[in-house]
Amino acid sequence: MSQRVLTTVGLVAAGGGAYYLYSAGGNPKLAEKKLEHDAATAARKIRGDIPGQDKEAKKAGEEGFEAMRAKAQGIKQDAKVEANRLGQNIDHYKNDAERKLEEVRRTTGKDVNAAADKFDKTVLDEVEKSKSWVGSWFGGK
Repeated sequence: MSQRVLTTVGLVAAGGGAYYLYSAGGNPKLAEKKLEHDAATAARKIRGDIPGQDKEAKKAGEEGFEAMRAKAQGIKQDAKVEANRLGQNIDHYKNDAERKLEEVRRTTGKDVNAAADKFDKTVLDEVEKSKSWVGSWFGGK
């Protein structure tokens, strides 16, 4: 008989712990504060005390503080994740811009070289024409 009672009490305690942990979103400190607040409220109701007495108010304040702390940590973690994502995007854009700049430099170099070659060919052709024209003027070829 005592084994059954012990097992039942253990199951009830585990179920209560799971309930508080679940209702606190998996945060054990917040679950503990909620449990303490509910225990203070239950004790007040059993004793018939006036609501808002010191212990209950203190536990409610601790629970509120713990909930705000957990929320702030979640926001901080989200901000870190977003900052990392933005940093990766910036690195990607930087690398892309560097690659495009190098491509423009290569293309511009090729264009300049092609234009210089064309200019040289034109000048040399004109020099050859002028040599033949000057030579025929002065009785050469």
